[in-house]
Amino acid sequence: MTKYARFASLVCAGLFAGFLTSVLVLELSLRGFDSTVYTQVRLVELDSLDKLAVATLLPALIATAVLAYQTYRTNTRWPTVAALALLVFVLGLTLIVNLPINSDQLHWNAQSPPSDWTDVRDRWQIAHAVRTVAAVLAFAVLALAAPLPCTRRSSSPNTSRRDRLRA
Repeated sequence: MTKYARFASLVCAGLFAGFLTSVLVLELSLRGFDSTVYTQVRLVELDSLDKLAVATLLPALIATAVLAYQTYRTNTRWPTVAALALLVFVLGLTLIVNLPINSDQLHWNAQSPPSDWTDVRDRWQIAHAVRTVAAVLAFAVLALAAPLPCTRRSSSPNTSRRDRLRA
């Protein structure tokens, strides 16, 4: 069962990290354009990309949480827990910074964006860059841990550390 959770976690986390990376590249390329172009593209992005983010992040979180539970008493628990923590961080940052900005930008007029549009853009892009790095790290940790042999730790308190390592 662990191999299925590991596969699902890797695929979902990889899709999510790839999605965020693509959006980051698009957003960085928009920095050379004026407010009208930026706002038009953001309105197009906001039409469906939030749905894609949910469709990739939530399964990644669920699969990684299942994997963390299944590997809790194994030698691969720490990479899995680290990946889960990074994905939870991404979710938190998204909820605290990116989604409120997205909600505000839905009401922007492409012909007359707000005067502080560059400040809003910069806050969104910085938060997005941070969450992209975190998502890519989560995927990398999961990928690096995947080929490791998964050995169970002994639950007996009388077992020596050396014996647990051999198990």
